Parts: sequence; C-alpha cells; structure tokens
Amino acid sequence: MKRIETIKKILDAGIVAVIRAESKDEAIKIIDAVKKGGIKALEITLTVPGAVDIIKEISEIYKDEDVIIGAGTVLDAETARLCILNGASFVVSPYFDADTVKLCNRYRIPVMPGIMTVKEAIEALEYGVEILKVFPGNAYGPSIISSFKGPIPQANFMPTGGVNLDNIKDWIKAGAVAVGTGSDLTRGAKTGDYELVTETAAKFVAAVKVAMENK
Repeated sequence: MKRIETIKKILDAGIVAVIRAESKDEAIKIIDAVKKGGIKALEITLTVPGAVDIIKEISEIYKDEDVIIGAGTVLDAETARLCILNGASFVVSPYFDADTVKLCNRYRIPVMPGIMTVKEAIEALEYGVEILKVFPGNAYGPSIISSFKGPIPQANFMPTGGVNLDNIKDWIKAGAVAVGTGSDLTRGAKTGDYELVTETAAKFVAAVKVAMENK
C-alpha cells in the first residue's frame, strides 16, 4: 500500500521539488524553505554532497508529516537500493535503466525514469512504471506530451527541466499529471535568499492548482 499511497501523494501534489545544492547545509535550508512554501514531494538529487545522509536525516525529521522524500539522479540499481534503505520513498532517474526499475519494484518503491522516445516510454510501462519522467523537458516543450499521448494515452507523464511559472499551465494542459522543477524554484538560494525560495514554492503550488482545475 505504501507504494500506491506515495504515487497518490505525488499526483495529488502535482509538483516535485528537485533539490540541488553545493553542500549539505545549503540543501537542508532549501528543503526547509520549499516545505514552508507548501511543496510536499521533495527529490534530493545524488549530485548533492552527502545526499544519502540528507535523505536519511530528512526522512527521519519529517516521518510524521505529510511530506515524501525521494532520491533523484539515481543512475543504477545499487545506488537506488542504498537510497531506499536510507529512507527514500521514491526514486527518480534521468534515464530508463531496467535493473533500477526492477530493484525498485522489488522493494515496492515508485520509480520515475527519464524517457525521451515512445520506445523508451513503452518499455518503461512494460516494467510497471506508473509515472514517466519526460527529461529534459526544455529540449521539447509541452507539445511532446501531447505527441506521446497519441499512441500511449494510458501513460502518466511528469516533465522535468525547463518547467517554470510561465509554462506550467501549458505542461499540465498538454497532459502532464505532475511536474518537476528545480532551478526556477530554488534560484533564491544562490544568493542566500531562502524567503524567496519559500515565496516561489508557494507560487508554484498555486499555479499547479489553478492549472489542474482548468486543464
């Protein structure tokens, strides 16, 4: 049931915050700021120094709250297992890797692999993937989801890369069930303005809500 509940939380939230940072301290500040802004699905990328420790620490801190912590930029099954054992509730990868998906299925953890073609999308569906990450989204634009929906209308797509407040409605109108956003969300952290990160997170939450209601 936990897998189903996690997927439902991601779909209900409609947005996953992609956390990238130069240090553990910066990452935790960003996480706190994003959470205050109302985003409840947080993806800690493995490019952050000490990412696995952060996942473990944050998972413990927020275990009694309505927040889900996932691992991003996961490149192989071994890393996926390490993240899962340290508390990751979902796994995100920039590409489709069959062994990683099978590992996540074994632990009943949702996995969102990156796809760029219909062939990759169908292969991921055959392995039981519920949400397909369209990556990099800025290489295509929202129309790619409309195109995917032609031959595979049953698939659930989540674009990441290039999703911002100006185009979020276009992605959702095109058929995205959720969106992933990073640099546009956390830009304030570059100058230490975490209040701006919180404000931006709140704007993203509001924009997703409006877009979902009007799609």
